[in-house]
Amino acid sequence: MDPRLIDTGLIVLGIGGWLLAYGVALLLTRPASPRPGPAGPDLGSEPPAVVSLLANRWEVTEDAAEASLLDLAGRRYLELRQPGDDPRQTTVHLRTPGPAGLRAYERRVLDRVGALAVGGVVPVTALTFRDERQAKQWAKRLRAEVVAEARTLGLSRRRFGPAVVSSLIALAFVAGALVAAAAGHYALRSPDEDAGLPFIAFLFTSLALAGAAGRYTGERDTPAGRDVAARWLGLREWLRGHEEFAALPPASTTVWDRYLAYGAALGVTRVASEVLDLGMGNRRLVWSSYGGGWRRVRVRYPRFWSRYGLTAQHLITRSLLYLGTGLLLVLYRDRPRQWLTGLDPELAPPGPFDVAERVGGVLGVLLLGYGGYRLIRTLIDLATERTITGEVLWVEEWRSASRGQDSPPEPVLHYLAVDDGTADRTTAWAMPSPLRWGCHDGDTVTVRVRRWSRRVLNLQVVTAGRRNRMESTMDDAADQMIAVTMGTAGPRLPDVKRPPRVTGATLLTAEEVGQALGIPVRTPEASPVPMPLGTTYFTTVDKNRAVLVVQVAQGATGDFTWRMNSRRGTAVPGIADGAYTRGDRAMVRSAGTTVLLTLLGKGKGRRQHLPWLLTQAAGRLAAPATPAAGGAAV
Repeated sequence: MDPRLIDTGLIVLGIGGWLLAYGVALLLTRPASPRPGPAGPDLGSEPPAVVSLLANRWEVTEDAAEASLLDLAGRRYLELRQPGDDPRQTTVHLRTPGPAGLRAYERRVLDRVGALAVGGVVPVTALTFRDERQAKQWAKRLRAEVVAEARTLGLSRRRFGPAVVSSLIALAFVAGALVAAAAGHYALRSPDEDAGLPFIAFLFTSLALAGAAGRYTGERDTPAGRDVAARWLGLREWLRGHEEFAALPPASTTVWDRYLAYGAALGVTRVASEVLDLGMGNRRLVWSSYGGGWRRVRVRYPRFWSRYGLTAQHLITRSLLYLGTGLLLVLYRDRPRQWLTGLDPELAPPGPFDVAERVGGVLGVLLLGYGGYRLIRTLIDLATERTITGEVLWVEEWRSASRGQDSPPEPVLHYLAVDDGTADRTTAWAMPSPLRWGCHDGDTVTVRVRRWSRRVLNLQVVTAGRRNRMESTMDDAADQMIAVTMGTAGPRLPDVKRPPRVTGATLLTAEEVGQALGIPVRTPEASPVPMPLGTTYFTTVDKNRAVLVVQVAQGATGDFTWRMNSRRGTAVPGIADGAYTRGDRAMVRSAGTTVLLTLLGKGKGRRQHLPWLLTQAAGRLAAPATPAAGGAAV
């Protein structure tokens, strides 16, 4: 049998078998769908946010936040008022400042209202977010707090319990052993391969699959949770029997008390749920409190005008280009006919060239007019700069550009919508991205602008806004957030997806690698696959082929890697705690950190400069937090 088929079979058996077991675990632990209990009006003791979790098959949806807001109004912590016929005109009024005894997610919703309220009042449709990252963070933390409450009540549990996770981790090590066997079988046929390849394959596969097994996959039912869910689903059937209930506006909490909140949690309040929204807002219709009162401002975001956001230098350069092109077309539109007639009159027939010259002349006149108009408007724009003061309504990335072939695009322009209080309509300005972090939505700012190009020249914050920045130090991992909320957070298991603090990019630059190997290389790239050793690739500029891989290992992995690779190597004296070379591989040890350099592709055989690269890397191990400077060597 072909040895390659054996290797492939072992890998497929190991990883494929684990994936199959993972799929079976997902199937067996899917949340239950309880049957509704007897329809009736009785309310239980569970809060609406937890009821929303149970009614949606143990998934926290946006209904949880909306139901909590309605419940706070039903319990008279807030008051919802509807001054007109449109439910969207509803306003939220704070009644009890700083009440005690609220649950964590109820406090989060109330704090959101308090952060936005002006004089204790905020329109209900102004509760939305204007920053996507803040919206996601807020929703994540509220979700964790609701889940923690449900677990405390014994109504929910982790979908993959300890037994399932332990079984999947055990299978992960079995899969790792099979992959290691395939790697060992391959190494026996390839004398040049390192003897440590099977161990690396085992460690990488086992830790990657074990890390996937320990990931949070959501919640599932408990016996008590199923019983409680069935009871609340019975209330849902009772509420559906009242046709007018679905059309009730949020302000109906004054009559229906907490029933409206539970209706929102159970998904039977059509109008109230449409009006309430604590997610991302509409960037084209934004609430402003500039001047003391609430009003909506319609914002326009032009994209297609070529002048929008450009500097005066760019505008003048383009205007001159239009003028020059137009002038050439007007003055020299008949030169091609003259040149061809001089060669052979038959090459320039009158009909087509008459049409071409007329079109060229018209196009030239248009370009002259357009270029002259842009030049004059740009000069007027320079002479009529103005300064405005107002409230920041919206900030959003608009244009981005790549700084290099291997660098991700970076924003260069942001939209900045500002309400100066003069009208209910405004057009967003083009703000250079370096100014973006100087302001947030809700801030009162003074900006110096050019009106025709809509470019922001300078920005100064006058008054910081009331909106919470929501910069949280809490871990974004769902399991950790839930544990912190429940007060049961303990030491975390290492996350194999988190790279070591020291990486190849902090130890070597593309210039140094290119100089040593005599090959132009790109800026280093981290491995796209989670690996137990922090792995960074240096690749060729032309075909993006790897020529050097830098691996960083710490702790027990670093100790084992050092022992495995230093046994048969040649010592290089005078470098850190020890250094060795062995063929196309070299390694250095410093302060418990092991760094491996391996030549690949075109880099193979160019080993004479490996000791110099080891010296550069060892010199930076003492200060790993500072990245090695430099870009691509060409």
